[in-house]
Amino acid sequence: MSWGDWLILIVVIIAVIAGVLVYLNKKAYKRMNEQNEMIEQHKMLQTAYIIDKSRDRMQNITSLPKAVTENVPKWSKFMKMCFVKVKIGPQILTLITDKRVYNALPVKKSVKIEIAGLYIVNMIGMKSPEQIKAEEKAKKEKAKAEKKAAKSDKTAKTKKKK
Repeated sequence: MSWGDWLILIVVIIAVIAGVLVYLNKKAYKRMNEQNEMIEQHKMLQTAYIIDKSRDRMQNITSLPKAVTENVPKWSKFMKMCFVKVKIGPQILTLITDKRVYNALPVKKSVKIEIAGLYIVNMIGMKSPEQIKAEEKAKKEKAKAEKKAAKSDKTAKTKKKK
């Protein structure tokens, strides 16, 4: 076989792999859209008291129903997921959420959340990541300014004593 034959063979293999990846990507997007439609149909607005938040593997969370842990794909069982322990009415539940909502949920406070089954879809009045970063930056600047003001006050007092 010459170099040209090898080159053609490699190009054909890469084209087949690319075609398979495109097909699998379309299939995954269809499934994701169906799941998002299902979530949109079944979501409910609830007021919940956030007790605790944790990132852990599904195997380590004992308060999830047995049916949920059995129906989860094997690869998901070993991934770290975001879990939130909430009190909705008289019930204490462990719910699953994505990282965006997980970071926005305050602990030990009552919030309005949208729930679809055991999944927290959204928090009403949730801030965007940009707003959260801006608030953190403002807090750091304020703390830095207060520290600088306290330091200048100390130096001014020591000068007055002399």
